[in-house]
Amino acid sequence: MVEVTLWGSLSAVAGGKAKHDIEAKDIRELFRKLAEQYPGIEPWIDRGIAVAIDGTIYRDTWSKELPPGAEIFLLPRLAGG
Repeated sequence: MVEVTLWGSLSAVAGGKAKHDIEAKDIRELFRKLAEQYPGIEPWIDRGIAVAIDGTIYRDTWSKELPPGAEIFLLPRLAGG
């Protein structure tokens, strides 16, 4: 079980709830379980979500294991230039 914080507009698609306890072994499973629970998050996942695990940001590394007790933040990708 890991505690995940949805940052910014991601929490809005989860009914305004920012913190979630999810049973997941890696980022892929985390995304799958979040999409099952909150279908509105799926387009965000498709566009790309950065995952911060204990302060290190991972992008497109869906097989990265989630250590128990880790601090995990999901952040929408920023666009612009």
